[in-house]
Amino acid sequence: MFDLDTLRSAVAAHGAVARVVIAEVAGSSPRETGAAMLVWAGGQSGTIGGGALEWQATSRASAMLETDKQQQLDVEPLGPKLGQCCGGMVTLLTETFDAATLAALPDDIFARPVSAKDMPLAVSRLLAQARSQGVPPPSGMVQGWMVEPVAKPARQIWIWGAGHVGRAIVDVLAPLPDLAITWVDVDAARFPDRIPEGVTTIPTAQPAVLAAHAPTGAEHLILTYSHALDLALCHATLTRGFARCGLIGSKTKWARFRARLTALGHSPAAITRIDCPIGDPALGKHPQMIAIGVASSLLKYKQHASRQENAG
Repeated sequence: MFDLDTLRSAVAAHGAVARVVIAEVAGSSPRETGAAMLVWAGGQSGTIGGGALEWQATSRASAMLETDKQQQLDVEPLGPKLGQCCGGMVTLLTETFDAATLAALPDDIFARPVSAKDMPLAVSRLLAQARSQGVPPPSGMVQGWMVEPVAKPARQIWIWGAGHVGRAIVDVLAPLPDLAITWVDVDAARFPDRIPEGVTTIPTAQPAVLAAHAPTGAEHLILTYSHALDLALCHATLTRGFARCGLIGSKTKWARFRARLTALGHSPAAITRIDCPIGDPALGKHPQMIAIGVASSLLKYKQHASRQENAG
């Protein structure tokens, strides 16, 4: 998807920015169609797969920033030309953006001509169908036009606690696409000085009260400094409703919580919807190990949900 927010931030920080996106893939490729990176004078972010492909693409993008050229299409055979073992072929679209060009971009689907001037009927129909049904089209080339839906966060992740584990989880999750992260703690001073892009911090003396008003489609990760606060948050989220909820803790902690949540009136079926412990205990208890396990669980849940939607 077209990450307009990240591009806007890059342009605000660095001026003119080149964006390189994989427009088409034939055979094996290090990244998928729609994967993109940004390049500016003296730096870059994102990746289209690394190696010689990315090195040459970065060089071309940097050269474009020094000219008035706004768009370039390159077809790269990975094996014969670049010596990469993938063996496939990728088509790269490089475009330059500044504050003026950004202002003209749509906020739903970015469709623009590449090798065909007039919009083909196939693209017109695709856009009309996507906008009428609210279902974004896949990224890619359509009869000489590049079509990319503008990325919008699809999942709301609420993280309760800004301690070592909370910070590690936020650092791992923040770069992932489609996530809107709300980070809550009892004291603003507990948050780090640098908050990752796309993360909203909320200091509040009463987190459980806030939890009672969280979106019912949110996914919660409860990992505060206090067992009493953790319990209050579990009670509040169970009462409110949620898509998913995870609690940091041991088997002993969870056994005590189950008993206390039962006493608070929650059914066994409702209580078992809370995952405890979170992540993958086999990875270890280091904050970054927990964060990797949590991220893996979130991604697997998304893939599982997508398969269920497609099956329906």
